[in-house]
Amino acid sequence: MNTQFAQISAYPTRELPKPSFNTMEQRKKDIQVLVVDDEEGLRNLLRASLVKAGYKVTLASNGQEALDLFSRYDFSLVLLDVMMPGMDGFATCVELRKRSNVPVVMLTALNRPDDIVHGFGLGADDYITKPFTFREVEARLQAIMRRMSWMESQLDLQVLAFHDIVLNDEIHEVRVRGDIVHLTPIEYQLLRYLMSMPDKPVSKQDLFRNVWGYDMAGGTNLVEVAVRRLREKIEKDASSPEYLLTVRGAGYKFNTRRD
Repeated sequence: MNTQFAQISAYPTRELPKPSFNTMEQRKKDIQVLVVDDEEGLRNLLRASLVKAGYKVTLASNGQEALDLFSRYDFSLVLLDVMMPGMDGFATCVELRKRSNVPVVMLTALNRPDDIVHGFGLGADDYITKPFTFREVEARLQAIMRRMSWMESQLDLQVLAFHDIVLNDEIHEVRVRGDIVHLTPIEYQLLRYLMSMPDKPVSKQDLFRNVWGYDMAGGTNLVEVAVRRLREKIEKDASSPEYLLTVRGAGYKFNTRRD
């Protein structure tokens, strides 16, 4: 007997809207950024640039200090350096993920694909390779703000349910075979976007543009890593997925069909 599926309040298949200048500027005032880096000069430069751009900023010089601050204050997102003495950025990201799904952007001098894959595998949402310009940092923050603003602006909160996967916007929760599955913000948006277009192939480029919210060379590699991690969380067997299927030459699709 085939399992039935239902789609409730269909998710609109449109790109994330770009807030107006006034909306974006107002949004910045509510964003509390935690900057974690052992280089004092870079910390201070990021703080000065972020404050000038309208953000609220708190600094931490190492992973443990960041965790202590995180336990005391509410942060909207974290800029996290990878190469730090003691508790490095990877270990700090793991601990942050045990406590929160706050967006984490890794700051790394490691441009090797394996290191980037490792960071995403631990739950990072994005990365910026050193040396970088503040324009790059601002672009990532604005993309995160667009995702946050878009989610909060939805008046008709939605539930998407296919077979044994249920995504509930009202409580920002995903259940798989009855159990709650903890997803990072990027993983949640990625699953939501694919579930909104059941059985329809979506290219990696379109996924990156619509889920991450900007264009970047190499962005499709991040999509591949995110899909791999998402499969590990929702599929019975990530090596033989039932839901998140690769469509050769086209990208990925969320499969609802059962033979």
